Formats: sequence, C-alpha cells, structure tokens
Amino acid sequence: MDRNWTNNPSLQNIDPQKLEMLLKLTEQGKGKAQKDLLPFLMAAANQSRKNGMSFSTQETDAIIEVLKTGKSPAEVQKIEQLRGLMKTFLSKKR
Repeated sequence: MDRNWTNNPSLQNIDPQKLEMLLKLTEQGKGKAQKDLLPFLMAAANQSRKNGMSFSTQETDAIIEVLKTGKSPAEVQKIEQLRGLMKTFLSKKR
C-alpha cells in the first residue's frame, strides 16, 4: 500500500497511531462500492470512539485535503459528498 500520503507535512501533528489506523481502514475499504463506504466508515468511526480515538476537526480537514491531492475533479467531488454525508449523519447522532 502506498504510504506516501502519511508523510505529508500537513499531517505532522497527527498521532502516528491515528495515521496507522487510517492506513488499515484504507486497505479494508478498497474495492467497496460507493454505497457501502458510508456504513463502513461510520462503523469504523464508532469503533474508534469506543477505543478512545477521535479526530479533531482540524485533523479531519488536514487528512481529507491530503487525500484529495492528485485526484480528478470527479474523485474530489465524491470525497466531498462522502464527507458531507458523514457530517450530516454525525450531527444527527449528537
């Protein structure tokens, strides 16, 4: 798996354990259909919270911006759509 994105200077202040968890999620999420990604990510977020690991808004924004690097406009749009769905879902849970 390509780990280069984890070396981006924008992510230097994020706990390495969090980045490792994201790498594992990336591997597990490969090949999933777009309709299956939101439930997959929500389950991962819930499990992370149960384990005491959460990401600040700043961390999340930095990670998403790095992941969008080099992506096509269509891919960036999908990332933003998924991000919006997750924000909506999380705000309803609170």
